[in-house]
Amino acid sequence: MNIFLDSDVVISSLLSDRGAAYLLLKQRGIKLFVSDLSIKEIEVVAKRLSIDRNKLHNVIESKLHVVLLKQTSQQIQTSFIPYVIDKYDAHIVAGAHEAQSKFLISYNLRHFKTEQIKRNLGIIVLTPGTFIQYLRSL
Repeated sequence: MNIFLDSDVVISSLLSDRGAAYLLLKQRGIKLFVSDLSIKEIEVVAKRLSIDRNKLHNVIESKLHVVLLKQTSQQIQTSFIPYVIDKYDAHIVAGAHEAQSKFLISYNLRHFKTEQIKRNLGIIVLTPGTFIQYLRSL
């Protein structure tokens, strides 16, 4: 099962080993994706929060699959703006779509037009905690 992670989930998993984001990265049987644009965003935030660079890169290399977005930022915004509140979040939906993800996991659900994403792209947007509950119900 392909799962796309918003950058806030990756950052959260690095800040605490007790939260749902951390548990999500420990799950087996799922493939976790981020995009190349998300990696850049994660690196900037990690530096600002003084997160150990080696720890960050270890998580990226050992836990995450990186999907390359071939479109320009302008093309991504044009194609995916119907699914986001802020056009600068369009790359997150684009990454989930490119990775053929069934789920997009984010703490910022309000940034996304979740019903449109589900209806038009077949991607369900959930928080890490809700997704963990879903996995436990299987």
